[in-house]
Amino acid sequence: MIATHNPAVFVLVIEPDETLANQLAFDLQEAGYDAIVTHDAANGLKYCSDASRNQSHRQPALIVVDRMLVGESGLSLCKNLRNIGNRSPILVLMARDTVDDRIACLDAGADDYILKPYRSEDLLRLIRLYLKPDIDTAEQLRFGDLILDIGTRRAFYNSKAIDLTMKEFELLKFLMEHSREVLTREQILENVWGYDFTGESNVIEVYIRYLRLKIEEEGQKRLIQTIRGVGYVLRDS
Repeated sequence: MIATHNPAVFVLVIEPDETLANQLAFDLQEAGYDAIVTHDAANGLKYCSDASRNQSHRQPALIVVDRMLVGESGLSLCKNLRNIGNRSPILVLMARDTVDDRIACLDAGADDYILKPYRSEDLLRLIRLYLKPDIDTAEQLRFGDLILDIGTRRAFYNSKAIDLTMKEFELLKFLMEHSREVLTREQILENVWGYDFTGESNVIEVYIRYLRLKIEEEGQKRLIQTIRGVGYVLRDS
């Protein structure tokens, strides 16, 4: 286990490759974060479980998990972390970028991913995006029967509570802030992801699909509508 000097905000890294783990810890330390590194799923899960039971044991602000862990998939670990109630943003280190891989990450409860070999500036930009502070934690956005609570990062639809990943929350928040406006894919990428993707990517479609599964009940009207060739709009007609 490696601990760095800054006690304010720290990131838990679960990475079996010692060289890569040390590089991640170094990059985090250089950016001013505290890093705790463990090399397997069991110790990573134990740390978070202990933190949830002991207030003196700090909960990580963000977790970086390698998809390929010894003895257990990193995605299985993500599911286990969510099952014990951990709500920290989770970033998955992956060797490839396909639609199936992105869907698998969301299914597991992860918030985002970064490809290996990673660029330090890309990783740190993504981490800063997920760790940016809330401006108004008391605010709620409303659209018909859909409510988004900014403080808890949860949605409520027809009085049913809906848990969201960090990126699902950011996407729904942007749609609700601009309800009934047709938003282009470029606008969504710029305002929700905050950085440019290289090459063709349908990551927006993947997240829209998961939002629809969570907030649109079967047989009811579609709230998030596709405008073919343009983008998406949140509207009730």
